[in-house]
Amino acid sequence: MYNQGAVVGPDNTESGSRTFIYEVVGLHQSEENTQINYPIRKSGRVFIRVPYDCMNKEMRRINSLGGKIVNIQPIGTIQAASGKDTPVNTKSKNNQKNTMNQAQPRKSANSNVPVNIYRPKNPYVGKCISNEPLVAENGIGVVQHIKFDLSAGDLRYVEGQSIGIIPPGVDKNGKPEKLRLYSIASTRHGDDVDDKTVSLCVRQLQYKDPENIEETVYGVCSSYLCNLEPGEDVKITGPVGKEMLLPDDPEAKVIMMATGTGIAPMRAYLWRMFKDKERQANPEYQFKGFAWLIFGVPTTPNILYRDELEEIQQKYPNNFRLTNAISREQNNPQGGRMYIQDRVAEYADDLWQLVKDEKTHTYMCGLRGMERGIDEALKIAAAKEGVDWSDYQRQLKKAHRWHVETY
Repeated sequence: MYNQGAVVGPDNTESGSRTFIYEVVGLHQSEENTQINYPIRKSGRVFIRVPYDCMNKEMRRINSLGGKIVNIQPIGTIQAASGKDTPVNTKSKNNQKNTMNQAQPRKSANSNVPVNIYRPKNPYVGKCISNEPLVAENGIGVVQHIKFDLSAGDLRYVEGQSIGIIPPGVDKNGKPEKLRLYSIASTRHGDDVDDKTVSLCVRQLQYKDPENIEETVYGVCSSYLCNLEPGEDVKITGPVGKEMLLPDDPEAKVIMMATGTGIAPMRAYLWRMFKDKERQANPEYQFKGFAWLIFGVPTTPNILYRDELEEIQQKYPNNFRLTNAISREQNNPQGGRMYIQDRVAEYADDLWQLVKDEKTHTYMCGLRGMERGIDEALKIAAAKEGVDWSDYQRQLKKAHRWHVETY
């Protein structure tokens, strides 16, 4: 999965502790954007201050308003939003009897997680081993599973992390292209379970040019990756990220909600849990818990890694549940398209019972638009027991049991 625009400067770290300036053109004051928190100049050129962890959201908002980002520059380090949540009064009248028993975060839980082994100024140069299509015939778009050789370097990673890719060439301003982050789709041992590869799930970004709707714009880095030939070199940085790490507990319960290439980290989790060669490589981790994947795609041919998922479901029916939301083929109860949030609403009571279990970790990856519907569904389920979902969710985040990576 590509975390659009997530990293643009050479000294970024996984903490997201930097602030950037977006130089934007093409915005015009209208009824739709009168509530934005920055002025639009007569020239149409706007400079927007954006914290690292809001970059994806701001980019999507700018695009939705018809704006075009022409330059991004770091302006220095700021105090990081380290993931700590505002203290919650767990004895509120709405949840006195249903307060989650919070697991105390392990002080050194992530101390051995590799981070920034390779940086933009000195990236690892690996080679493309294979580049295979994931969308079946009659599907929508281009999505590739790309495997890279790591044998010549020291790049290590764990499930749930991301790597950066630096595409070749220069941007429209004549400056070297900046890296883009992609979620890793393989386990720490790689697809070949030999500790020598890393894999990505990449969708080729394409959209209509807001200034010329007749013209299709293709993403620079995603197009580069989707068209890589085996044997070609690629510049890799990282790994980064500690938000989406899988718990070590082999009896954990794991809820996974993904759209499109948001399946990438989920595939890594599932391989670690269920693949025979992975289980042989990890004698200390033999998964005995329960995993539930709710996967949103537009059509059946767009069910990425379908054969792998169905194989796991058949082999471990008591430990893995697969639920698809196929928007252009299935209808929700209201007669509209079936999106992932509709599936969550359908199974909200079951999911709520799982979420309450101290051993449950919930992961969400993909389009940011799904978050509101998922929250609303769980809010209704929680309210049946007198629990305020917003408060409860903050407790889950504080206990490191609610993991989100959306864009």
